[in-house]
Amino acid sequence: MKLDKLLTYIYEQHSEPVENPTITSIEMDHREVKRGSLFICIEGYTVDGHQFAAEAVEKGAVAILAEKQIDVNVPVVIVKDTKRTMALLADAFYGQPTHNLHLIGVTGTNGKTTTTHIIEKILNMANKKTGLIGTMYMKIGNDIKNVKNTTPESLTLQKTFREMVDNDVSHAIMEVSSHALHLGRIHGCDFDVAVFTNLTQDHLDYHKTMEAYKYAKGLLFAQLGNRFDHKQPKIAVLNSDEEASLDFKKMTSASLLTYGIDNVADVMARNIKMTAKGTTFELLTPVGNKQITMKMVGKFSVYNVLAAVSACLASNIDLETIVKAVEEIEGVRGRFELVDGNQDYSVIVDYAHTPDSLENVLSTIKQFAEGDIYCIVGCGGDRDKTKRPIMARIAADNSDYPIFTSDNPRSEDPQVILHDMEAGVVGKQFKSIINREEAIIYAVEHAKKGDVILIAGKGHETYQIIGDNTYDFDDKEVVLQAIRK
Repeated sequence: MKLDKLLTYIYEQHSEPVENPTITSIEMDHREVKRGSLFICIEGYTVDGHQFAAEAVEKGAVAILAEKQIDVNVPVVIVKDTKRTMALLADAFYGQPTHNLHLIGVTGTNGKTTTTHIIEKILNMANKKTGLIGTMYMKIGNDIKNVKNTTPESLTLQKTFREMVDNDVSHAIMEVSSHALHLGRIHGCDFDVAVFTNLTQDHLDYHKTMEAYKYAKGLLFAQLGNRFDHKQPKIAVLNSDEEASLDFKKMTSASLLTYGIDNVADVMARNIKMTAKGTTFELLTPVGNKQITMKMVGKFSVYNVLAAVSACLASNIDLETIVKAVEEIEGVRGRFELVDGNQDYSVIVDYAHTPDSLENVLSTIKQFAEGDIYCIVGCGGDRDKTKRPIMARIAADNSDYPIFTSDNPRSEDPQVILHDMEAGVVGKQFKSIINREEAIIYAVEHAKKGDVILIAGKGHETYQIIGDNTYDFDDKEVVLQAIRK
């Protein structure tokens, strides 16, 4: 695409480049620049992309998008906000790919990953080719790629959506984080269905207050579109048991589809019965009722299923297909995942890293545990410190043997993090073991027949971040090794 054509999409540029090179790629990382690239200078938290403009030109950049004048021998286009402009240019350069996809976005504190995977399973069962973007990976059909963020930058997003369209994907499902919403990463994404799971304390290191956190989540629904379109309606799927849904209802002009358990909703679960091996309930929907027998466990799993069912009903998938898929799905890696090493006690690995998710998981375990409950849990470094004593208190109140340990301490002293957690359980029984592997081994060595060990916080993650280093660490593999020994 010629530079002048690309610039027709920008309405507030301050320069009129004389040269008109052909743009063959758009890059925000100078290391990815190649001949024909437009390099976008992004001023980040630690690095200013303007410093790398000259190096980008040496590598072949034929034009620069910047917020200030730069002395290079290629056209420099000046705008007020390069990150905001990047979303617009990426959408244009890649041919507005989300206009050719049925795009489903899922936001909320907990349940995003599981909900998106259930939706993917249902759509695949309906013979739809899908793409998925989330915490664990990106998928285009069956092709999996690693990700750095739950919701990537706008440039990566639009490039990925283009790949999806080129590979005949019809439906895309995406986890939408509060950070991405606040930073404008999804600008230009044409969502058809937006799903809200729940809102509980998390990311207050970034958002500072729960009100600001809620506002960021609400942006997905506010940006869902204001035009009524009979052929392609926009639909907001809201949890009727969550108070925040009342605010999101006001923020969107889209059609509403609600789901819930306790409050009246369009899609509901009744007569929920749970065992260690699965859950049954009656599914009530506007298009009929069905009895569900699924392999996933916990009330939180029922909520995730209801959210996914609602999103698929909003996407015109028939109820028979939805039920069949829900009953087949085994679960998601690191989400209430049972670890079987032929031991006579249960081991569960779960991503629970917020107070609400930890309490939900422990409450579910208490419903079927025959013996004692061991809860191994930590709190991440350089993250919301206020939840540390809360997490510890929940573990102490809901398990027999709470064990506090490290969970990606990053630049913080792990001992300081443990002290913050211990402040929430003064006078209660607990054990602190800094080394996460040693904490897991301790639980395995002490567990008896009928006991349950919950290893919380990391779930699917296969690493541990300590200082500036990232080490291989997989809770599931570590506990299996401990069991075998």
